Amino acid sequence: MERVIVSWSGGKDSAIALHEILKTQNYQIAALLTTVTEDYDRISMHGVRRILLEQQVASLGFTLETVLISKNASNEEYETNMGRVLGKYKKAGISSVVFGDIFLEDLRKYREDKLATLNMRALFPIWKRDTRELSRSLSTLGFKAITTCVDTNALGSQFAGRVIDEQFLSELPPNVDACGENGEFHSFVYDGPIFKQRVSFTQGEKVLRDNRFCYCDLVPN
Repeated sequence: MERVIVSWSGGKDSAIALHEILKTQNYQIAALLTTVTEDYDRISMHGVRRILLEQQVASLGFTLETVLISKNASNEEYETNMGRVLGKYKKAGISSVVFGDIFLEDLRKYREDKLATLNMRALFPIWKRDTRELSRSLSTLGFKAITTCVDTNALGSQFAGRVIDEQFLSELPPNVDACGENGEFHSFVYDGPIFKQRVSFTQGEKVLRDNRFCYCDLVPN
């Protein structure tokens, strides 16, 4: 059984990718790897507090590994910090990283090229799956997810803090991907078939950053 790291944003695509990897019974999860913005102590882009991330990963029963970056991190800073952490796992004999990417070819190539410099490889268990089918499978599989950030250039701020269900999907504009694969929205998964227990929180305030991204704060209970 191969040991792998899972690139973990805390959102639905990561959760479905992890679910698929576990289902094969061919892999052992060494750690879930999350980028955290140090200044905010939150998951980068998703805006979820680190304590909820820690509770989520504990409920899943895995080890959490964080890569810390600053709030205005350059690509160079991100790549250096990520490379340092991945290099540690490579030395421990782990050569594969699992990603929840679906169809962005340039992003896939970027990941593969960067990992190749470390003699590591990328695994994409939900690659080229139909995104509407994937989003619908959340409910079918029993996962619960809430939107934590929306790009208001693509979606109205009222879509932040919404549970991702059939109603949510039916209200998405036709030009918005059902999984938010183009960055239209980000999410946090708080329950599902691979969780030991539900991650408990209440919705806090909504904040608009950079006059574009609307974040819905999730406050731990």
